Amino acid sequence: MSGFHTPIKFCSHCGAPVALAVPPGDNLPRHVCTRCAAVHYQNPRMVVGCIVEWESRVLLCRRAIEPRYGRWTLPAGFMENDETTAAAAARETREEACAEVEVERLFALVNIPHIHQVHLFYTARLLGGSFGAGSESLESRLFAEDEIPWPEMAFRSVSFALSAWFDDRRQGSFGLHTADLPPLSPPG
Repeated sequence: MSGFHTPIKFCSHCGAPVALAVPPGDNLPRHVCTRCAAVHYQNPRMVVGCIVEWESRVLLCRRAIEPRYGRWTLPAGFMENDETTAAAAARETREEACAEVEVERLFALVNIPHIHQVHLFYTARLLGGSFGAGSESLESRLFAEDEIPWPEMAFRSVSFALSAWFDDRRQGSFGLHTADLPPLSPPG
């Protein structure tokens, strides 16, 4: 069924089969247990990260994992339960770029409904100038604006956030930027 990441076959509460049904008080089909009536919601996943600045340059990581192995990205990843979005952004930066940061403010919110994700990017200051490559990164590097490898960027959301950040920096005023990214058209 469109809109669901993966079909759920069995209830995580009682183990009985689930079926798609519109629960009472709802208006969308959900996976509902045929025995205990537990509703199993599937909601968008949050990807959070940082635009990390150090001496007028931005920290990027080259991915050591799929999707987009070998491409450049901001340090970012999936938010975990029991953490705030800012804490998740700092954790992902630590994990992917071995960098400690001071998270400043939310800068970009990118909706990507066709893959069931919302991407949030915070501005952050690199503390101490130290960084490296975590287990999900081949390398990490600081880039000036004219050095950004735009054709080698891993994700459109990252390109959107970085472009907006450089535009705002030139103007001397940082705002909150939002975008809704549609699916890419197939080539040809």
